[in-house]
Amino acid sequence: MRKPRPEGIKDYTGPAGGWGALKAVAISLKAQQIVQRGAQTLLKSNQPDGFDCPSCAWPDPKHTSSFEFCENGAKAVAWESTAKRIGAEFFATHSVSDLWAKTDHWLEGEGRVTEPLRYNAATDHYEVVGWDEALAEIGAGLAKLEDPNQAEFYTSGRCSNEAAFLLQLFVRLYGTNNFPDCSNMCHEATSVGLPKSIGIGKGTVSLEDFDHADLIFSIGHNPGTNHPRMMATLREVARRGGKIIAFNPLKERSLERFESPQSVVEMATLSATPIATSYLQVKVGGDAAAIKGICKALVALDKAAAAAGAPAVIDHEFIAEHTAGFDALIADLETSDWADIVHASGLGQSDLEEVARLYSQSTAAIACYGMGITQHRTGTSNVQQIANLLLLRGNIGRPGAGICPLRGHSNVQGDRTVGITERPMPMLLDKMQEVFGFEPPREHGHSVVESIAAMRDGKAKAVVCLGGNLAIASSDPQACAQGFRNMDLAVHITTKLNRTQLLMAKGATYILPCLGRTERDLQESGPQSVTVEDSMSMVHASRGFLMPPGENVRSEPWIVAGIAKATLGAKGGIDWDGYVANYDLIRDKIEAVFPAFKDYNVRVRQPGGFHLPNSAAERIWLTDTKKANFMVAPGVEEDETTRDPSVLRLTTLRSHDQYNTTIYALDDRYRGVFGRRDVLFMNAKELARLGFEEGDVVDVTTALDFKRDDRIVQGLMLVEHALPDGCCASYYPETQPLIALEDHDPQSFTPSYKSVPVQIHAAGTNRGADRIVERAGVAGQPLPVKA
Repeated sequence: MRKPRPEGIKDYTGPAGGWGALKAVAISLKAQQIVQRGAQTLLKSNQPDGFDCPSCAWPDPKHTSSFEFCENGAKAVAWESTAKRIGAEFFATHSVSDLWAKTDHWLEGEGRVTEPLRYNAATDHYEVVGWDEALAEIGAGLAKLEDPNQAEFYTSGRCSNEAAFLLQLFVRLYGTNNFPDCSNMCHEATSVGLPKSIGIGKGTVSLEDFDHADLIFSIGHNPGTNHPRMMATLREVARRGGKIIAFNPLKERSLERFESPQSVVEMATLSATPIATSYLQVKVGGDAAAIKGICKALVALDKAAAAAGAPAVIDHEFIAEHTAGFDALIADLETSDWADIVHASGLGQSDLEEVARLYSQSTAAIACYGMGITQHRTGTSNVQQIANLLLLRGNIGRPGAGICPLRGHSNVQGDRTVGITERPMPMLLDKMQEVFGFEPPREHGHSVVESIAAMRDGKAKAVVCLGGNLAIASSDPQACAQGFRNMDLAVHITTKLNRTQLLMAKGATYILPCLGRTERDLQESGPQSVTVEDSMSMVHASRGFLMPPGENVRSEPWIVAGIAKATLGAKGGIDWDGYVANYDLIRDKIEAVFPAFKDYNVRVRQPGGFHLPNSAAERIWLTDTKKANFMVAPGVEEDETTRDPSVLRLTTLRSHDQYNTTIYALDDRYRGVFGRRDVLFMNAKELARLGFEEGDVVDVTTALDFKRDDRIVQGLMLVEHALPDGCCASYYPETQPLIALEDHDPQSFTPSYKSVPVQIHAAGTNRGADRIVERAGVAGQPLPVKA
């Protein structure tokens, strides 16, 4: 008889979506005190005349319904449009030391920041400061740096194209390319890897391609939590008989079965649609090995077909006309041993051969992937292996086929498109010089990992954060906390309070409140709209309609322009006030620098917006070879620890009540976790092998030597969950302290969040435990980093 499960752990047997999702939305609206207004607001979400959801980047269909929002999108909208406010009285009541003792969930849950704030070290309180005074002081702080490269300018993917373009204009005129961006921590491997493979760092499919695909590879992502509106698309593929092959270490409920809240029949009958035709639980870190195995099996099928006089399995005509590097790929596949592939992937040879057989029978295939692919030490090559798989059958550049990176934030792709990049191409810099008449800096700047290292090591002196929660989102929060405390100046442009804003610079620290997507942006020329780009290169307008949360809350473009004026004065002759008065003028300049935005202001006013050109989708290969390149990644193992039986591979996860570092509530419904986050998932076999039982409390240490004793997270409760042998999983950001800055993909600098070699110890018995006194994850409290 099975023992009773630990407190807060229950078996959840329902489907994804359905009545559980509707209940969760209702609870969220009530918690934010906006039951009636929130319901009305949601009806404007992702509508042609409304605002773009501040959550994921899944595209809108051409013919929208009344309900173009999902459970987690609704939570994001409710979280932003909350009726709760924090102003002068709140910060007079709570010192920074008091706030540090609160949970992250509590900090953001208190509501919207309504006043510009400056930290007073003498009182340990944030205090209200006037906008003119704050901007003047910030500008003076940036202007007095000895070198512009001593400043770091971080951006979150939720900022608009207009704000991002103004920021990159200001920062390049200031004199640096230091643009650490949230994309550095998620899909940078895509941005680095795909241009070498297919000549563009974006996906090649449109939403309409899913109507024509008969096979979908779903690799390393959890759509039910991270981009739930995708579930409607996958449901339609499954219901018309298309095959969906899922690769993921955990069995995620949304990829098993989904009950559509918009389906009257499913809701009335409590029925659900099965999603994945095949579900392969690949080992953590074993994705590249699995893909290589499928490619190897595909080549074998092709040879067998040729011997039998049957039609070819591989598209040799496409390969000959459009690709380079095919012979090198074949040579690598031939020398890759099946035993090594099986060991690294955790999947049987017959399983991978069956996937190859299904793939060989498809007419049009799409490969979707998420951060389970990119957030590895081998992230760039992982992405390129997926491109190889598609190229073998000509599945890029034709209807119903292509590669589909699933972006997180709703405009993380757009920020990059309009110039937020630390590695600018010469063409971008040449156009900036032509349009604005100044010589922009040419040397590469800092990514997130490089910025934090510069802050930690005293090479950076100032940091400006346009949104986000950098110290909690980044790897190595120990180093990031140290870095913020080293700063002469720290500026946070934000909607809500978060923990990064409690890491006080040794100089001056400011919080500047900005508008959210849901709110009316009124400037001198009238109400303004902003624009965003989704995962499939559609650009569309977003216009909020709610009243701002306070009279001293400003738009992101207004704040960026204000800092630029205070820092640069008349340098460059930029009409910052004109741009803020009318965002059309910003879009005119975006069009001038980026020809792909031709007729920007006209096209973005069309319902649904417009699609940016995609060279690879047209089989135009902007690579060095002028062809799509097969990219060889020798070997199948991710690092040297994979054969050590004492080492487990940890993958970090979001809970279902979470978006990035924002924790909406302490439940993870589909995984059966309620009211807590201090858990470590592992299968029953591994628990027994290591001498543990479900409910035991353990400490987790990093198995890679990065010269620190505090790579440790304490007090995690073991929970039995279906995972491959040798693997475990726990929540992000609670387990961030295990990931050193050095543990990243050397090509893209993407941190290895999804594959961390760790060792498990009974609580209190591991080295370094006496150095850490805070527990990880209790009630949403994440980090062993002192205030």
